Amino acid sequence: MKKILLCIFSIVTMSLLFTQKALAVCPICTITVAGGVGFSRWLGIDDMITGLWVGGLIVSLIIWTEDWFNKKNIQFKMRVVVVILGYYLFTIIPLYFTGILGNHQNSLLCFCNFHIDKLLLGIIVGSFGFWFGASLYNSLKEKNNNRAYFPYQKVVMPILLLLVLSVIFYFWFNGQKWLL
Repeated sequence: MKKILLCIFSIVTMSLLFTQKALAVCPICTITVAGGVGFSRWLGIDDMITGLWVGGLIVSLIIWTEDWFNKKNIQFKMRVVVVILGYYLFTIIPLYFTGILGNHQNSLLCFCNFHIDKLLLGIIVGSFGFWFGASLYNSLKEKNNNRAYFPYQKVVMPILLLLVLSVIFYFWFNGQKWLL
């Protein structure tokens, strides 16, 4: 059953590559990231990889919220900081108090006997990865007279980066005895 759902999810995700138009970091992108989080937890995928998708989802929601504020012409002091901190705190605090985040048995041993939670590390790397993919899209779009090179490029670039990071982390940590 898990393989069937994973196959359906993959087909739906790949079908986004062949659609006609793309908006900014839009609801389609956000739903795709959210679907990745849900499926990875359901399939029992490592928390490091799940964290990548959680981080991507948070950044997607931040960008989406900022676009909404701009369209509604809502301005207030330190708006960007409030939005960023709000989304991260509303995500990380519940994960911590439910015991999902901060579990010593789900941490990696880093330098100088320092432990970092795999989910938190994934959130950090996934946030930067998604942000980099969205920024790269904007940069490439500017170089192409404010036009995308292909349909849904704005969706594909951040999601593709999360997929690449997921594969890298899977093979990097698969079979490693770094968990304590």
